[in-house]
Amino acid sequence: MTARASRYFIHEWGEDMNRFEALGLQLELAQVMEKQGMNDPTAIQQQVIPKILQGIHLVGQAPTGTGKTLAYLLPLLQMLDASLPQVQAVVLAPTYELGMQIAHVAEQAIRLSGLALRSQALIGGANIARQMDKLKQKPQLIIGSTGRMLELSRKGKLKLAHVKTLVLDEFDRMLDDQNVPHLRDFLDVLPEESKLQFLFFSATAPKKALERADFLNHPEVIRVKESPEDLLRRAHFCCMVPFRDKAAMVRKLTRRLGVKRGLVFINRAFDAERTLSKLQYEGIRAGSLLGHSGKMERKQAIADFEKGKLQLLLSTDLAARGLDMEGIDYVFNLDLPDSAQLYQHRAGRTARAGASGTVITLADAKETVKLAELEKKLDIQIRPLEEKNSVPKRKVKRARRNKKE
Repeated sequence: MTARASRYFIHEWGEDMNRFEALGLQLELAQVMEKQGMNDPTAIQQQVIPKILQGIHLVGQAPTGTGKTLAYLLPLLQMLDASLPQVQAVVLAPTYELGMQIAHVAEQAIRLSGLALRSQALIGGANIARQMDKLKQKPQLIIGSTGRMLELSRKGKLKLAHVKTLVLDEFDRMLDDQNVPHLRDFLDVLPEESKLQFLFFSATAPKKALERADFLNHPEVIRVKESPEDLLRRAHFCCMVPFRDKAAMVRKLTRRLGVKRGLVFINRAFDAERTLSKLQYEGIRAGSLLGHSGKMERKQAIADFEKGKLQLLLSTDLAARGLDMEGIDYVFNLDLPDSAQLYQHRAGRTARAGASGTVITLADAKETVKLAELEKKLDIQIRPLEEKNSVPKRKVKRARRNKKE
């Protein structure tokens, strides 16, 4: 693919230059980071921003909380033509919550930069009539779900003939067996693939997803691993407990450890609802974030959790994907995740951007083999948590950070 941004010269970093500007970003966008107290690009931002500006197809894999969202949004905004009142870039996300989070980051970046650009969220579950009305403002960037965009395209309300860039956030989820058929349908309403730049980002990149990403124009793969310092900030424990006693153990640990903001992962929504009832009955301030819940219910649960009204938020793996919630000091796996990749996504909700955190996995005797497999695959140590001992207190820092994935 011909580079579309060869005019951007990548300077060496110097004392007198904003470090984001040195990556090729124009001053207005470089100053977006400066205005938020973020002067140093993260590792993933350093590596991908210049390549995106050059029009290269990319797969970006980096740990949660390392600024992946801004890594693609900043150059994406730079490549948009403000004088063209047409959709030029699309960002697809697998969940309503993640789509809204990305849309908020994009709107904030546009506002802080002062650029004459428009973005719009187009996500299933929201009022479609309101979305159609807002499309009359001619956004250059749209963010949301494949299904809603396809629906609007088929109604003739969403014109995609001028799209030049397609971003898949949490691309391994977007390219799984459930979602890839819808993605292929969406590609059919975009310009031909040879005219598109593809950008895929996630914290994990399983082989199957990479093979499907390779099918979409052979992107360059950039991987950033967690630093040794970051790894040390996240402690991993296991607590051996019979399955029937897991909910009671979460309650005990929440009180004994003084959990301020804990995320509890459960594999099935039915089990999550039963566990929630038990915890609430025992006086624990708990809520839930489940896929079948209504949009407003999920939104309210996240808001209550972030405001400190809830100590625990119970969720299926819906919440493990991309959501950036500050101050989570503990992650509990009431059920073991189905894969090492899911464990990474769950664990990544804590110990973000310089803070410390703890992951506690509750396992019964039958699950010890799976625990050992997780340790081996992820190269981590999951230490036994003795009930009489306390997990070392880990103070969660609220540092200024380049916080969005």
